[in-house]
Amino acid sequence: MNLTNFRFETDSDGIATLTWDMPERSMNVITPEVMAELDQAIDKVASDEAIKGCVITSGKEAFSGGADLTMLQTLRDLYLGLVKEKGEEVAMQTFFDESRKLSLLYRKLETCGKPFAAAIHGVCLGGAFELALACQYRVVSDDASTRVGLPEVKVGLFPGAGGTQRVARLMQTGDALQMMFKGEQIKALPARNMGLVHAAVPRDQLVQNARDWLKANPQAKAPWDDPKFKLPSNKVYSPAGMQIWPPANAIYRRETNDNYPAARAILSAVYEGLQMPIDLGLRIESRYFAKILRSKEAASMIRSLFVSMQDLNKGARRPADVPPSKLKRVGVVGAGFMGAGIAYVSANAGLEVVLIDRDMEAAEKGKAYSHKLISDQIMKGRAKTADRDALLGRIKASADYADLKGCDLIVEAVFEDPKVKAEVITKVEAVVGPRTIFGSNTSTLPITGLASHSQRPKNFIGIHFFSPVEKMLLVEIIMARKTGKKALAMALDFVRAIRKTPIVVNDTRGFYANRCVGNYIREGHLMLMEGVPPAMIEAAGKQAGMPVGPLSLNDEVAVDLAWKVLKATKAQLGEGSVDPGQEKLLGEMVEKYGRLGRKNGKGFYDYPETGPKRLWPGLAELVSSHIPPEKVDMEELKHRLLVTQALEAARTYEEGVVTDPREADVGSIIGFGFAPYSGGTLSYIDNMGAAAFVKLCETLAKKHGERFKPNRMLKRMAKTGESFYGAAEKKAAA
Repeated sequence: MNLTNFRFETDSDGIATLTWDMPERSMNVITPEVMAELDQAIDKVASDEAIKGCVITSGKEAFSGGADLTMLQTLRDLYLGLVKEKGEEVAMQTFFDESRKLSLLYRKLETCGKPFAAAIHGVCLGGAFELALACQYRVVSDDASTRVGLPEVKVGLFPGAGGTQRVARLMQTGDALQMMFKGEQIKALPARNMGLVHAAVPRDQLVQNARDWLKANPQAKAPWDDPKFKLPSNKVYSPAGMQIWPPANAIYRRETNDNYPAARAILSAVYEGLQMPIDLGLRIESRYFAKILRSKEAASMIRSLFVSMQDLNKGARRPADVPPSKLKRVGVVGAGFMGAGIAYVSANAGLEVVLIDRDMEAAEKGKAYSHKLISDQIMKGRAKTADRDALLGRIKASADYADLKGCDLIVEAVFEDPKVKAEVITKVEAVVGPRTIFGSNTSTLPITGLASHSQRPKNFIGIHFFSPVEKMLLVEIIMARKTGKKALAMALDFVRAIRKTPIVVNDTRGFYANRCVGNYIREGHLMLMEGVPPAMIEAAGKQAGMPVGPLSLNDEVAVDLAWKVLKATKAQLGEGSVDPGQEKLLGEMVEKYGRLGRKNGKGFYDYPETGPKRLWPGLAELVSSHIPPEKVDMEELKHRLLVTQALEAARTYEEGVVTDPREADVGSIIGFGFAPYSGGTLSYIDNMGAAAFVKLCETLAKKHGERFKPNRMLKRMAKTGESFYGAAEKKAAA
């Protein structure tokens, strides 16, 4: 055998060990080369009479993250090329054959006549876990880092190498569907209890446990290859089976609003596959997989949530000529909710943190937030007491700005008031060195204006976190007019260190994310003032693919904050810059009724101490007219809620606020939850086509006003047939 990505050894008992250890990679991934070598190893095990069975394990800290999704992108490109060259029929047959190679390889392993055992430590996800499922025995380490799962649905795909068929034959059907719909990573002991793996043992016993099992079970077969095998939930068409499928279909529609073809394909593949022998079930799965792989949803989600995110996380926007930052100590000024969160994620990443506030009581309160968060992790079994002690030991609470000496980076997170921030800038620069980078965490205030108070504008940059900091993945890096490359490099290195995803934007009021999501909230307000029933507004938001409706989202970010932003916008930009309907609504909500949002238990919703939130009945009194529900066009509502965001993204792109479609798309999905199935705001336009999008905008503008009027760039793209990504690729190639 000629192996590069594996090592193959056989012991005196005839048990082979295939160690997956790809050179020059930190994580094993499935590639065409890996598939070819695995095929060789299967042939060797099957043909060598001295070999009784084979253990597959990893030579790295993790087993494998699954398939290299760029391989699937290449497969899709192959299909599109063949359609042009040889026609749809030849292209489809080739595509189907290529797309099921991994499934056939795993089935070959499973039926080669010799047993295989997977010995798993660390993450084993996607196609890698499907490899393990094809093995007759699976043992995992009981280490906290060990996780198994099938997360493909999160990037618009579904388990296409046998996962839908094998999991549904190992577990109760309802549990199997839930597992694949959610795409969760499952810990060692729950995985054993669910029947996904056979044993969980200490790491140092892992491979030996697998060897012992192989020696004791030389004739082992997969359970579904036994003629007496029975499905865990009985046959599909049985009284027990029919208890599963109607509610499963209802749950699918409730959770996805039928926006995710991959989730629908999971349902169909399991439903149809369980009525067939395993080989036919696998073929059914492969047909659905080939269909989903060609879908625009899968292409968009793979591009944005895998390829583009990887590029951004690896520093796609980092200045190449600036050496890596030796970031050790970070100062956080402002120990409120945002500052406390920034301190926590920084300390959790191993950085030393100085947390400053106006007095020690406020600073210690901010540090206590880290204590609460890490204690919650301990309660869930994700951290130990020693981890908490170490983390808190890295945070120094202080009221003395002099303690900021020696910090590599300062992140200011004080109240959103230019005067307050100006005072902080002066105080910080009086004590830190000339090379220290100053980052302002602000959601709306232009960074160039704040930088005017700095003596070192080249070292001044915006670092905009989203709330809650410990949960939200996105960080906007905002370039002021005079921000230098070293400040940008340091900010990006910091964001990478704390395991967030950065996007780099140029300075403007509201930057990128808040401009788009502000439009979403505003459209909900305007719908309400038109007389659209509030429940239908909220339903339209969720049906369009947003995580929550616009009214609910406004409650989360605070209704009084929206009111303050509106008043500030009107003061700076004049009367015509705000919508009078929205102004009336927010003014009455905040000043007349004191409804500030979730934070005071009353906003567009009421938040009782017991029971779920419910829409405030008083909303009806704020509106002069009411549209009967049967006359509401839900499709139009969904279009309005998505188009207003995508159109604003296009405006920011035209203005040069966002300069890379990847950042616009990734930022929109992980920053404010823009319909993930679309691939993001600009992919939403590209997938529709600029001409169709412009036509839709013009239709909405005639009916609902100038805010839907398409910008010049979009009109030009509609005429030329350009797309955002196509233009970006041409620019990169030039």
